Amino acid sequence: MTNPTLDRRLFLAGLGASGVALTTPAFASTKPLVEVLKDPNCGCCGAWIDIMQREDFKMVVQNASWETLSQFKATKGVPDEMTSCHTGLVEGYVIEGHVPPNDIRRLLSERPDAVGLTVPGMPFGSPGMGPESEREAYSVFLIRKDGTTEVFNHYEAA
Repeated sequence: MTNPTLDRRLFLAGLGASGVALTTPAFASTKPLVEVLKDPNCGCCGAWIDIMQREDFKMVVQNASWETLSQFKATKGVPDEMTSCHTGLVEGYVIEGHVPPNDIRRLLSERPDAVGLTVPGMPFGSPGMGPESEREAYSVFLIRKDGTTEVFNHYEAA
């Protein structure tokens, strides 16, 4: 019978591998937290929140008057022409309106130096605004810190 010896290098490699195995599930199960400020009477905001929860985002929602919501948008750097019905914050970024979950994931992955994302207005077929199979064309815009915007993603009409 051979007696296996445990050398320092093998021990450290095993220890490192077990550490990765133990921590990976914790990272994999962490849901991004989105804090949303919305008008209490807006049904489409609730539909977007439901979609986000199904897409594995943790949502914390606070109702606010339109005046409070408008002031919040302005202080967070959302240009007037880029506003929608609700505003969220996720990991330091603003999410304005009916932004699709995959675009938010891309934002969090790429981490651009920006205010956040917006889908201005409430385009039909965007998340929470009716069936995607009947959507009108719309764009998701990246809001830069200087107030300029650029197309982050575009969705053709279905």
